Order: sequence, then structure tokens, then C-alpha cells
Amino acid sequence: MFGKRRLTDDDAPVDPNERSPQLGLRYKDLAVLGQLMNAGADLSQPREVVYYLYLPCEDVARSVQAEVHGKGFEAEVREPREGFAGQWAVACKRRAVVTPDFVREADDMFQTLADRHKGEFDGWEASVK
Repeated sequence: MFGKRRLTDDDAPVDPNERSPQLGLRYKDLAVLGQLMNAGADLSQPREVVYYLYLPCEDVARSVQAEVHGKGFEAEVREPREGFAGQWAVACKRRAVVTPDFVREADDMFQTLADRHKGEFDGWEASVK
């Protein structure tokens, strides 16, 4: 009755960067949406959303700041933290309804920016209200 359960293919670990076949969202994005809903967020309402990029130098960070501003995001460039030289942070904010389309398009945009500038896209977060 309380013996070990056999693992099946359904129990295999999921790569958080893979996309769900139903919505095309990365599983890590679905996890963020799930956390918001568990915290009581009404996902049909606009909220502050923040995306994080790390870029290799200040000039690149400022260039990305200007580019995302043209796409409706406010962006703040932050100097590298101690011990993390070459990691200029860019926090990109916007009020939005976090629909699957918005999340997918923003995720793709920020990943493309990071790849193009040899940086890192470190995900996103959103306010509950």
C-alpha cells in the first residue's frame, strides 16, 4: 500500500526553458503565472511587470535601455554588483495584462536582446495587484 511508486514518462523532470505545447509558453513562465494566481492575482487586470537583463558593458546596457523604451518599457540601468564585473543590469518595467501572448512575446524579445548583445535574460516578475 505504501510501497515505492514507479516513475513513468509523466514523472520525468521538465526543462523550465522548454515550451508547453498548448500555450507556447516556457514552463518557467507558467510557474510565474501560477505563483501569481496562488497569491490571489486576477490575471485579467494590468499590473507592473519587470524583466531583467544582464549585459557585458555600460554602452550595451544603455543601447538596450533605449531600444526597450521604444517598445513601451521604462528601463533602468544598474552598475554591476561587487564581484560581478561585466554584468550591467537593465530592469525593464511596464504595466500590462500578463496574457499568454504578452508573456510569450516579451520573453522572446528579451531573450533575443540578450542573445544579440552577448548578455543574459534572467526572467521576469510581476506585482500581484
